[in-house]
Amino acid sequence: MKRTFLSILMITGFISAGISQVNSDNVVQEAAKTRLDSTLQSFVKNGEVAGASALIYEKGKEVYFNAFGYADLANKVPMKRNTLVQIYSMTKPITGTALMTLYDEGKFQLDDPLEKYAPEFANMKVYQGVDSDGEMILEPLNRPITIRDITRHTAGFSTRDDIPGYSEALKEADPFNWENTLPQMAEKLGSVPLWFQPEAKWEYGPSVDVQAFLVERISGQPYQEYVREHVLDPLKMTDTRYVVPEDDRYRMSSAYRKTEMGELNQSPNEEAHAFNYKKWPLTPGGWGLTSTLDDYMRFARMLVNEGNLEGAEILEPETVELMSTNHLDENITERSWLPSKGQVGFGIDFAVRLRAPASVEENNGIVGEFFWDGAASTLFWVDPVNELTAVFFVQIFPYNGSLHKRFRDAVYGPVQINTGSE
Repeated sequence: MKRTFLSILMITGFISAGISQVNSDNVVQEAAKTRLDSTLQSFVKNGEVAGASALIYEKGKEVYFNAFGYADLANKVPMKRNTLVQIYSMTKPITGTALMTLYDEGKFQLDDPLEKYAPEFANMKVYQGVDSDGEMILEPLNRPITIRDITRHTAGFSTRDDIPGYSEALKEADPFNWENTLPQMAEKLGSVPLWFQPEAKWEYGPSVDVQAFLVERISGQPYQEYVREHVLDPLKMTDTRYVVPEDDRYRMSSAYRKTEMGELNQSPNEEAHAFNYKKWPLTPGGWGLTSTLDDYMRFARMLVNEGNLEGAEILEPETVELMSTNHLDENITERSWLPSKGQVGFGIDFAVRLRAPASVEENNGIVGEFFWDGAASTLFWVDPVNELTAVFFVQIFPYNGSLHKRFRDAVYGPVQINTGSE
């Protein structure tokens, strides 16, 4: 994969002078392990999280694992390697992988109109504001939503609750009620206008839930069964599930919130784990799975190995390459909070690093990496240049990106800015 990715980066001009590329030595040597231990310990010691764990593979071998603090602070249950966490949006790359297995079978093309497979999204209208009576002003689509749009968050969907008229219509339709099946979700979502014209901006939202519905529609198989059969089971990801059985719940990490005073507040498990302790009709593509470090690492290793792990062929190498290549045109300048992730574009359910950090405050990383994270501040990335994969688990709300910055710096060392001078 190194040769493939480097050739792409050079052709597209994403490698700039002075950026270190393939190393003969491992990134994670003793100095990095010391930094990692110190960093993870500091997260717990400073009261930023109750527990933290991380697993890193490099060049096909495990080079780092450790866990600190507690999964359940109140009951003093340690954070362990087999602790189950809610991965929230780290569900999204798994859903995208399930969708792209159908792409590999020739079942669709990225620029196919979504309505070709899902008439629920035909003839949609686009929000233009509200009139003097508070009624939505709508206009026709400039072009149909494509499958590419739902893989890169440019379809026009939103879940914002502060858009006059639009947010009220979305709330009334209630597409994401856990009692909805995916077809019911799609029908209700398709009844609400889009917030913007396709490809006008990048807006994080329910596009990956639509991907799960599309998998179900194209394959003719319930999404939960399809992703299990075509992704999770072949990769032996037996701990990656929507529903955690009762005899495994002792392994679930509690969820925590920071109070206004900066203290950790442990959420009641019956509240935090309500979705995962019962089988609901909704099987969202954008969130909802639980996993362990080792399970999610198997997914990451499959990606760094060009779609194959230990004989399980999940995706074609060219498809992994396609997924981890930027699909956002530079003309799409409205990108919500995506720039906070660093010098990135967006591929198919991954952020894709295009340039080295522009400042020491930015997230560290290697040009060509692809990654995503979750609402409870979990993170993973794939660094094809160094054949490195990292998974980082905590369970803290609200999302804390500063943890990721410091974890990345612990892996690679502090950000070094190339000024171009000798």
